[in-house]
Amino acid sequence: MIWLALCGIVLMAICGAPLFAVLLAAAMTGFWAADIDLSIVAIEIYRITDTPLLVALPLFTFAGYVLAAANTSQRLVDLVESLVGFMPAGLAIVGYVACAVFTALTGASGVTIVALGALLLPALVGQGYTERFSLGLVTSSGSLGLLIVPSVPLILYGVIAQQMDTGIPFAIVDLFKAGILPVLLMLGILVAWTLWSTRNDAVQRRPFDARELRLALWAARYELPLPLVVLGGVFSGVFAISDAAAVTAIYVVLAEVVFYRDLSWQRLPGLMVESMVMVGGILMILGVALAFTNFLVDAEVPQQLFLFMQEHVESPTMFLLLVNVLLLALGALLDIFAATVIMVPLLLPVAVGYGIHPVHLGIIFLANMQLGYFTPPVGMNLFIASYRFRKPMLELYAACWPFFVALLLAVLVITYVPWLSMVFVE
Repeated sequence: MIWLALCGIVLMAICGAPLFAVLLAAAMTGFWAADIDLSIVAIEIYRITDTPLLVALPLFTFAGYVLAAANTSQRLVDLVESLVGFMPAGLAIVGYVACAVFTALTGASGVTIVALGALLLPALVGQGYTERFSLGLVTSSGSLGLLIVPSVPLILYGVIAQQMDTGIPFAIVDLFKAGILPVLLMLGILVAWTLWSTRNDAVQRRPFDARELRLALWAARYELPLPLVVLGGVFSGVFAISDAAAVTAIYVVLAEVVFYRDLSWQRLPGLMVESMVMVGGILMILGVALAFTNFLVDAEVPQQLFLFMQEHVESPTMFLLLVNVLLLALGALLDIFAATVIMVPLLLPVAVGYGIHPVHLGIIFLANMQLGYFTPPVGMNLFIASYRFRKPMLELYAACWPFFVALLLAVLVITYVPWLSMVFVE
């Protein structure tokens, strides 16, 4: 009967059953085989309601949907362009920074491509960048903000990791601090490669205009304080993460509806529904994933996996290399939320056994997932960009591979130089 149930679960997955149903069936089958009351599954699903940090997910997600629906993208691009547009490869730097910040605020790489693509792609081509370079920049930069506060995937990793008994306590704020230098490294490598690769192109440079900068600052006057309030409150200890999420949601609504009037009050219920549908899916998957994780722990699967890895993989270096390969493949095949709830409970105990800090693993995990968004053949950003810009997939593959190589170099440095992630973590 157990083998029949397992075959049924595999068939469910092949036929496209929802991920939460597959995980739930796997957890129930495991507890049933171990002769444990199946009510434990319901208890585990309910257990996530006792996690105060979980309140941050729906609030940050809602704030992101509001920002994406408003004219924030235009104001952000104008501001960054007025600040750094005069530099060599200035507009490319604008693209990198704007995409990173917008992805962090909205929590969705695909939203960044859709919202900023229409602004950046024509502007890049118009200033003399090749269309191939411009396509690659917009497609690959859509996921740069996964390590920047208040990235929803970063918070989700923290929620899951804190449910695991690794013996190494840490706070979500530690993840926010740990992402600072890795993001700067990624941006630095991308900018260096851009300067070298476009050195012979007839790229126009716009002069610095103080008046334009003043106008851009004035246009973004209600949105500029947001990161200062949130980051300052969190890092100073005034706000907990859930408090910061509530402040962010309230502030964003006031800024976009009352001050800018980009959105009407009548539009907000629709945005609430859209954002909560997404959050509901994440929470459902998270709930059953915790139940499945409890079964894995009871069955000592992580311990057995660690013993197996110890027999075949002696050094932490080789283990991290295998993790990179695995996560790149998963990032190209699975949504980041699904990959997080499935893989973190398996990888984290094994990584800790090799002496890898949970915070460092989180940065490695999300940096690899960021690459997976535009890894052929099925990276999500590739499909979104193909639909948005009406370009064939092969053209996007060719456009993105130099950016993939540049970011892969950054991921390897992040993986094997833990100081970059841990220097600000106490």
